[in-house]
Amino acid sequence: MPFHHVCSACGTTYDAGSLINLCRACNAPLLVQYDLAPAPELREEIVTRAPNMWRYREVLPAGEDEAVTLGEGITPLLRSQRFPNVWIKDESKNPTRSFKSRGMAAAVTMARKLGAKRLAAPTAGNAGAALSAYGARAGLPVFVAMPRDTPQSIVDECRGYGAEVELVAGVITDAGKRVQQYLAENGGFDLSTLKEPYRVEGKKIMGYELLEDLGRLPDVILYPTGGGTGLIGMWKAFDEMQRLGWIGSERPRMFSVQSSGCAPIVRAFDQNLHSAPEWESPHTEAWGLRVPRAIGDRLMLRALRDSHGGAIAVDDARIEDAASELRKTEGIDAGPEGGAALLALHELRAKNAFDDEATVVLFNTGGNKYR
Repeated sequence: MPFHHVCSACGTTYDAGSLINLCRACNAPLLVQYDLAPAPELREEIVTRAPNMWRYREVLPAGEDEAVTLGEGITPLLRSQRFPNVWIKDESKNPTRSFKSRGMAAAVTMARKLGAKRLAAPTAGNAGAALSAYGARAGLPVFVAMPRDTPQSIVDECRGYGAEVELVAGVITDAGKRVQQYLAENGGFDLSTLKEPYRVEGKKIMGYELLEDLGRLPDVILYPTGGGTGLIGMWKAFDEMQRLGWIGSERPRMFSVQSSGCAPIVRAFDQNLHSAPEWESPHTEAWGLRVPRAIGDRLMLRALRDSHGGAIAVDDARIEDAASELRKTEGIDAGPEGGAALLALHELRAKNAFDDEATVVLFNTGGNKYR
C-alpha cells in the first residue's frame, strides 16, 4: 500500500524513500499515512493468511517477504477466569516475550530496507532485548544504552543476542543522551521510541487483532504506559479500520496505566495539560513504566481525551503482588506492567468508571523477565 510520512504536530509531509527520524520542521514524531479506501472484503481475506502480524501487510510498510521477522503477533486474547467481561491480551507470547517484538520487527525491517548499517536505542528493558534480537536477525550491529540498575537478566539477554550494551547513570532519558552521543561518534540509525515512524506501525496491529478476536472493538482498554507507542498505535489503527470500512465511529475508552512512582501522563491528564512535563525522581519496579518524559505525550493525551477514557496511577508497592495474582489465577506469564493493569481494573471498577457489562481488555505487555 502506498504511504508517506506526516508530522503529528505541524502536518509537514515526507516521502517514504529514505531513513528519517523526527520532523525536520518542528522535531515532533512522524506517523505513517497510507492511501486507504474502503475494502470490507479485505478483513475476511487477512484471517486466512499465516498467523503473524505480517498478515496485515496492506497496513504495514513492508510485506512478509522482506520482513525481519521472528514470528511476532497474533498473540492470545484470553477470557479472564475471574472477572466477567474481561479479556487479557497476552503479549508475553511474542518472540522476545513482550509487545516490543512487534515494533522492532517493523522498525528493523524498514531500517535495513532503507540502508541502515548500524542500529541504536536506549531502553528500560524489553525494547533493548527486542532490538538486539531483531538486529541479529537482520545481520546489523546493535548498540543499547540502559540505566545501571536495569535487571541483570535484561542486560544478559541483550548481550546474548550480540548487542553492545552500555550501562549509564540515571534513567532512560539519560540512556537516550548516551545513544545520541554514540550515534554522533559512530554513525547509525536511531530507533528510540517515536523517534522513527515504524515502531508504532508494528504495535498498532494489536488494535487490528482485537477486532479480529472479538468481532468488534472492546468498550475499554487498560494499557500500561511508558513511552506509549502501543496506545498511540492502536488509536491510529482504529482510524485506519474506519477508513477501510471495517468499523464505524465507535472507539474503545482508552485508559493509560502508570505507576505512582512515575506517572507523567496521569498528572498531565488530571491537570488538563496538552503535554506532560518530566516526572521528577522516577522510581518503579515495573521497568517498562519508568519513562519520566515521553516524546509521544501529546499523542497519548489526545487519544485518552478523544476516547473519553482516562489515566490512572496505581500503587507501585502493590504491582508485583498483582502480577503474581495474574500468574497464579490466570496462568499467564505476567510481568509487572500486567500487574499494574490488573490494579487499574480493580480501582476503576471500584470508582464506577465503567459498568460491569463493559467489555474490558487488559494488556499484559510482557512476561515476568525481571527476576
